[in-house]
Amino acid sequence: MNPKASLLVGIICISFSPIFVRLGDASPIVSAFYRIFLAWVVLAPYCIIGKKLKIAKKDLLIAILGGVIFGADIAIWNISLMKISATISTLVANLAPVWVGLLSYIILRKKSGRNFWIGTAVAIIGMVTLVGFNSLIRLQFNIGLVYALIASFFYAVYIMITKGILRNISTVTFMFYNMLGASIFMLIICGIRQDNMLHFSTPTWLYLVGVGLICQLTGWITINYAINHLEATKVSIALLSQTVIAGFWAMLFLGEKLDLNEIIGSVVVLGGIAITFFRKRQLTAST
Repeated sequence: MNPKASLLVGIICISFSPIFVRLGDASPIVSAFYRIFLAWVVLAPYCIIGKKLKIAKKDLLIAILGGVIFGADIAIWNISLMKISATISTLVANLAPVWVGLLSYIILRKKSGRNFWIGTAVAIIGMVTLVGFNSLIRLQFNIGLVYALIASFFYAVYIMITKGILRNISTVTFMFYNMLGASIFMLIICGIRQDNMLHFSTPTWLYLVGVGLICQLTGWITINYAINHLEATKVSIALLSQTVIAGFWAMLFLGEKLDLNEIIGSVVVLGGIAITFFRKRQLTAST
């Protein structure tokens, strides 16, 4: 498959995630469980029959731990989706690259470069515009924004923990153990909460299947394929378009409308995130 076409398919697939979650009657955490579990159920036979389960102990631990964090990320993001617009929630959840840069600088003492700090400043200005300066000063903003921010932080941690693991194992092997860990973790959480796991209407089951097979399985397999064939920076910037596409779906299927400050703030935040992806070109001899 053409890598660019694969990336486009992946972006469209994942952009439906907030729509499926909002349209269904399942709780946000149950939706997170089925998103991951149903994708794992379909992927598992391929991995088992194709003998793609071989993995080193260290990589196994990283994959499972990453799965737990990823499951928490999706669950928290889903909660956010129930409290603010799908567009704004998706946008804020995409702040993960900013968190990665900040954590790398604070924990690993890794210099992030001028463009990262410029992009971070622009993204913060966009967030202030989005929330409203007076609301920010008075700490009077929707709790859904807080959940979306926490989700973006969890995804940043997930990125940092699993970074480099695909050099050792294939994408499907990683997804098998990653989603298995996430599914078990989310099932335990749902059990503790005593959430309804089975008694849903037919439309809700269809939305759960959609978020699992379209958004999780198809979306991330096609995106990972594109990542392996295209420049990482271009893929990262292209992935930001999921916010725009998700916003279009939200208007079409959920009847959402954004205020002027939300539109301006969203554009500024997206611009800030995009800037953080750019790096100074390095000479080939130095690599």
